[in-house]
This record gives sequence, structure tokens and C-alpha cells, in this order.
Amino acid sequence: MGGGVFYYIFSSAALIALALYHLISTTTAYLKSPHAYIAKPYYPFSSSHRFKYLQLYLLILCLLVAFAHQTLVSSDSDPLLKGSTPVHRFTSLQSAAVLFLFLILSLSLLISDSTSLLPLPSDLFFALASAVFFLQSSSSASSASVQTSDLQAKCDSVSAQISALAALLCLILACQPRMFVADVGLGGAVCLQGLWMLQTGLSLYVDAFIPDGCHKLLDVVSGVEGSTKCELEDSRLRAVAILDLVFVVHVMFVVLIVMVTYGVIAKSYGVRRLGGSYEALPTAASSVADSSSNHIQMKALTGTQA
Repeated sequence: MGGGVFYYIFSSAALIALALYHLISTTTAYLKSPHAYIAKPYYPFSSSHRFKYLQLYLLILCLLVAFAHQTLVSSDSDPLLKGSTPVHRFTSLQSAAVLFLFLILSLSLLISDSTSLLPLPSDLFFALASAVFFLQSSSSASSASVQTSDLQAKCDSVSAQISALAALLCLILACQPRMFVADVGLGGAVCLQGLWMLQTGLSLYVDAFIPDGCHKLLDVVSGVEGSTKCELEDSRLRAVAILDLVFVVHVMFVVLIVMVTYGVIAKSYGVRRLGGSYEALPTAASSVADSSSNHIQMKALTGTQA
């Protein structure tokens, strides 16, 4: 394994952690008060001022690392791209520019929440996030179109579709901030992107996960460790089919995560579904009070009949 796989693992861990935190926070806010629920781009990590913005600090740190990595990678040559070295440099710089936009968006959210210098409303933030996700989707699709590495092109193509889904969900939340399903879907899309980043790193850099008939190219000019190539057409089609199947498995896993998260939080808050709406389960005190009230009403009714 080269250094590239660790970058994919790092990116995957950051995205999955962010998605899980958003899913838990969103579901908790909705179950606490379904009628007053409004989607938020950020939920404070703690009521303590010291840890209140911990999530944003970690997010900004991860984006800085990713931006630095993409900027440094752009200076390397990649002979597996159609065209010449400038093609790789431009695609890498495009990815770095998108990460820089995400960094600006995170910084603006931190400034907006912690000071009064930039009062950024939630709907505007979701609209801007939608635009950045769309640019990320376009960047991934562009990278896939110039790849001669079959697995890399497929992975970039799937990543572009996930980013496009996230862009659509952010746009929906900008227009309909009370749509809980879209907010949960956004968390699920980010989680799916994190899982796919992990799958991309494994499929390109780890021998055990590279499909049969494909192999790493280590002896190319300037050595791009982890780059893969499928020699035969049958091997290429088989590898693409395997990645499609793995993607479906990841989607199923994300759906399971969302369902388990909702179920655990709903149970902890004592929520049950009644006739299409959600109501809190009665507590022991309320049950005793209802029983006493019913007993008094029965005594009054008996006295009236007598």
C-alpha cells in the first residue's frame, strides 16, 4: 500500500463521521419537536463554549489537509491520463478548488454562528452548498472522462453521481427546510460518499481488492502507485460489474445505518407511530394520572345513576 490509500482512508473516515453526526443530530431534533423542525446546516457539538464548535474545527482541519494534498498531487505527472501532464494538473487543481470552496463555506458557517459579522441564513447556506456539490460532481465526472485506468474512471463516475444527489438534496432543503426526509437523505449521501471513498482506495491500491484481470501499474514513467489497468475487455466489464454490485451493497448499508439510527433515537425518546403521526409514549406518571382521572369519572357517573 502506498501513501494514496491512506488519503482515501482519511477522507472516508472524515466523511462517515460527519454524516453520522448529522444523522444523529437531525433525527434527534426532529423527534424532539416534529412540528417545529427546521433543517440546520450545523448542530453544536456541546453546550460548553469550549467544545461547541468542535465539529467545525475538525471539518476545517480535514478540508485543509485534503486541499493541501490535492495541491501537491497536481505537481506530479500522471501518464495514465489522456493527453499529457497538464491534463492531470488541471483536473487536480479543479478538485483542489472545489475543496477550497468547501473550506470557505465551513469558515463562513463558523463565523456566522460564533459572531455577528456574517449572518448567513440556513436556506442561503444550503443553496451555496448545492452549488459546491454540483461543482464537485462536475469535477469528478471530468476526471472520469480523461482516465485510461478503467477502475479509476468507474470510481470517479460513481462519486460524481453521489455528489449530484447531495447537490439536489441541498437545493431541496434550501427551498423546503422542513423536509426531514431530504435532510436525512443528505446525511445518507455524505455517508455513502465516505464509504465509496474507502472502496475507491481499496480497489486502486490494495491487491486483495483489485478484480481479477486487472493489475497495478508500478513501472510507468514517474510511477503512479495504485493506478490500475484491465488488459482484456472481458476483465474490464467484469471489474465494472463488480464495482456496480459493491455500490449497491454500500447503498444497502447506508439505508441500514439510517434505519438503525432512527430506531435507536426514537426508542430513547419514547416515540411511537400512530396513524401517520408520531406521539410520545405515555410515562408512568401520566398513566397514573389518567387512571386516577378515569376512576374519579367512574365514581361520578355511578353517583349520578344512583
